[in-house]
Amino acid sequence: MTWIETVIIAIVEGLTEFLPVSSTGHMIITQNLLGIQQGDPFVHAFTFIIQFGAILSVVCLYWKRFFQFDNTPAPEGSSTFQKLKHKFYFYWLLIVGVLPAVIIGLLAKKSGLLDWLLDSVEVVAIMLVVGGVFMLFCDKWFNKGSEANKLNEKRAFNIGLYQCISVIPGVSRSMATIVGGMTQGLTRKRAAEFSFFLAVPTMAGATLLDLLDLLKDDTSWATTHNIAMLLLGCVVAFIVALLAMKWFVAFLSKYGFKAFGVYRIIVGTIIIVLLLTGHSLAMVD
Repeated sequence: MTWIETVIIAIVEGLTEFLPVSSTGHMIITQNLLGIQQGDPFVHAFTFIIQFGAILSVVCLYWKRFFQFDNTPAPEGSSTFQKLKHKFYFYWLLIVGVLPAVIIGLLAKKSGLLDWLLDSVEVVAIMLVVGGVFMLFCDKWFNKGSEANKLNEKRAFNIGLYQCISVIPGVSRSMATIVGGMTQGLTRKRAAEFSFFLAVPTMAGATLLDLLDLLKDDTSWATTHNIAMLLLGCVVAFIVALLAMKWFVAFLSKYGFKAFGVYRIIVGTIIIVLLLTGHSLAMVD
């Protein structure tokens, strides 16, 4: 990977991380367009690690809500654990929500399924179309949220189950968790915000696993050039995501998913047609 390729992929990641269009899928498509070799362990790790750079923008933009504690007295007679859960309830909900992804993600990674999916632009294209068709109708099906419906452990866990679907590139973690929140009676805005918050522990765990795998298997990748590219990718993704996030919340609250569904169908269909007609996505062979 070159410096220019790094910046391009990081911009794509920052723009798409919080949009329901699959940031991983778009990075795989972009890598194919740029002719970057697929299957390389560093390319796989780069794909996940710069996503964590984008996710950190959530902490920056929503820092007052992310670092929140409940200082009201716990119910009388509460145990030590219950008192801790009461004070750190926001973080407890994040733990509950991320548990399904931890289990499914570890199984997918250990089986080799995750690496195979990351190399398949065909899977990305198909899931873009399937997800796009779903998004044309999901507002009508699930848009019954109310501000009166508060997030609780059951809702957080169910949203976490929806997040597991996004292990398939092209599905979109953002779409899965926002729709998951809407099925639990949350408004689009509240569902989107919890999706952002849930992304932090999810992507932190995925990034840590990838770094450990890279360091365990072969450290020859850890050249000054590659480390610098990782840092640059994280910084660019962070800045772009910070700019894109607030726009997305406003747009989603007002217009819903339909426009993103149309976009997904168009992009996925173009890629499928190209692949079926024997064309390579690479602009440079």
